[in-house]
Amino acid sequence: MTAGTVAGPTTPPSFTILVYHRFGAVASNEMTIRTSTFRSQLQYLKAHHYPVVPLRDVIAYLRGKGPQPPASAVVITADDGHRSVETEMLPLVKEFGVPVTLFIYPSAISNASYAMTWADLDGLRATHLFDVQSHTYWHPNFKIERRRLAPGPFREFSTKQLCRARTVLEQKTGRAPDLVAWPFGIYDEEVAGIAQQCGYVAAFTLGRRPVVSGGNLMALPRYLVTDDAVGKRFAAMLPPEPK
Repeated sequence: MTAGTVAGPTTPPSFTILVYHRFGAVASNEMTIRTSTFRSQLQYLKAHHYPVVPLRDVIAYLRGKGPQPPASAVVITADDGHRSVETEMLPLVKEFGVPVTLFIYPSAISNASYAMTWADLDGLRATHLFDVQSHTYWHPNFKIERRRLAPGPFREFSTKQLCRARTVLEQKTGRAPDLVAWPFGIYDEEVAGIAQQCGYVAAFTLGRRPVVSGGNLMALPRYLVTDDAVGKRFAAMLPPEPK
């Protein structure tokens, strides 16, 4: 079913999770979208009456612990903690009043030149529009690390990446994250199991398809948003248009 098609009464609910990374006046690389493009996307969602809901609402429903979100709901997420989330994304999030989930790897915060500070994150959380979740401790590529390390050290490495991120984020924000986005969308069954042991209830990869009930909660797909996602390209990422 394509965007713009009205869902029939027997159509199971589907939800689109969008993932952004960086924002700026120009799209200097494939992970950056122009702030003007992001504005046009938010305007499209508003004009076509797409409800933008917190990621937590969708996860609660998928876990059987909350009501079904509105039909054709859309979720906005942003990975990495780039400083443009605070300088470029925040004003538009406040203007349109949409909730956002941030997936953060804490080793970068207040350390890397491109990243936000812990004070920036506190300011975002104070708006009550941003939820902070985990992106592991320092954003490793688990496929490369599995080739590099023996089984025992790999398990130790993965446990540290997942559990330490959760511990640090709890110390810095006062709330332990229970969601994790896989760096580069890469995971395997062992790493997913370790994530569950660390206390995560759902995890996110990349994939150009919607989220539906009954899927693998440790590998929920997200659409990677790039600067060319305008018009029909953006509409193709979305669930059936609401009535």
